[in-house]
Amino acid sequence: MSSLSIAVVEDDAITLEMITAALENTLGATVFAFDNSKAARDFLLQQTDASIDLVISDHQMPDYDGLTLLKTCNASSLNVPFLLVTSEASRDLVISARKLGASGFLAKPVSMTELTGKVLEITTGG
Repeated sequence: MSSLSIAVVEDDAITLEMITAALENTLGATVFAFDNSKAARDFLLQQTDASIDLVISDHQMPDYDGLTLLKTCNASSLNVPFLLVTSEASRDLVISARKLGASGFLAKPVSMTELTGKVLEITTGG
């Protein structure tokens, strides 16, 4: 399997560091880590389906929340899997995210084993 390119958007520095380390060390992924959703949005607008394999985004962040980033990807025709991480997986949020095309969800606190397993499931289809 070739190296995955993954954008991770998480405003909590410790969680961002843990996710980045897990993806790099366990999966050998190239991670583009953002603790600022505005910077992440600008980055995503520059990407293509060939340059990025997956977006992992926290839902609750200043400036742009996870659903807004998912909408940004959709509007810019960036058709890559999108994994939403949230501490509040309400029914309405899950339904909204599914309608927008989210590939999956993880509840906080995130288990790194669960995270890497979910990433493999989403990116390899199994």
